[in-house]
Amino acid sequence: MEQCFKLGFLLLGLSLTLGYAHAQEDQEIDIEESAEVFLEDYSDAFQETFFEALKQKGIENYDRAVNLLLECKLMEPDNEVLDHELARTYFADKKYVRAQEFAQNALLGQPANYWYARTLVQICQKQGSAWEQLEAGLPMQNERLRENLALAYMDQKVYKRALHLIQGMPVSDFSKDLSAKINDSIKKDRSKKTRNTQTRATEIVDKATTDPLEDYKSRIQALIGEGNVPLLEKLAIEAAESYPSQPFFQYAKGFALNKSGNHKNAITELEAALDLILDDVPLTNKVYEELAQAYTAMNNTSKANMYLRKIKPGF
Repeated sequence: MEQCFKLGFLLLGLSLTLGYAHAQEDQEIDIEESAEVFLEDYSDAFQETFFEALKQKGIENYDRAVNLLLECKLMEPDNEVLDHELARTYFADKKYVRAQEFAQNALLGQPANYWYARTLVQICQKQGSAWEQLEAGLPMQNERLRENLALAYMDQKVYKRALHLIQGMPVSDFSKDLSAKINDSIKKDRSKKTRNTQTRATEIVDKATTDPLEDYKSRIQALIGEGNVPLLEKLAIEAAESYPSQPFFQYAKGFALNKSGNHKNAITELEAALDLILDDVPLTNKVYEELAQAYTAMNNTSKANMYLRKIKPGF
């Protein structure tokens, strides 16, 4: 049973190592036979340690998995499969800096491997890394690497960067086909965003009730979710003037002012909201969060930390 599991994983690992299917259509490889040969290349100690690492990763014991993979690295220092697996394990553990380091090492070892490129793009996207900085550390003169990165960017919906790479490639069936797919995806995304905006606008209107107070609350909640700060500020001011004893509207004013960068006035409104709240822990927590953000923006960390400590968990 254990041997079947090992072979099954190696089938997967080997298929990943072979690269992206669309770029490998001209190769006819007996993967199962190759996996059996691949399995024979490693010592029993390596195999046992490697598969124990996979087991620990599977049960989310990431520290143990990493330690075992690093033991494998001592036995096989130049093994890109280990670098890739370390990258994926660190990524699962949300340790993105270390994940990027090993993902880049894997790709440098095998620049033509699509899956390694895709993993690196996923990690960098999660961190918000600059794509130029990512590419600066790679052999971008490698045509297959450029193609795989363009594919990975498209898969992760980083369309502008994918098009940028394609524009720097020689005109080919690959570049023309991928460019057409990306432009089609961009059009579909724009159309979807337009439909979603129209749907949300309709929902805001539909939420209106015969009770003006509840109508204000419903519309303000929707605008907070939308992130429409200018309209939110205008509506919150109007609601607070109509209902000056309602702390939610004071909070909404402070929220809008905070998001627009007017932190000093935001603090005034948020503190006024606190004076009005009687027994509403969730709203109080929201006010504390906004006050902490406002004071942080004003470089008053002591005040910010004071309000963060006031937040009650579980609400």
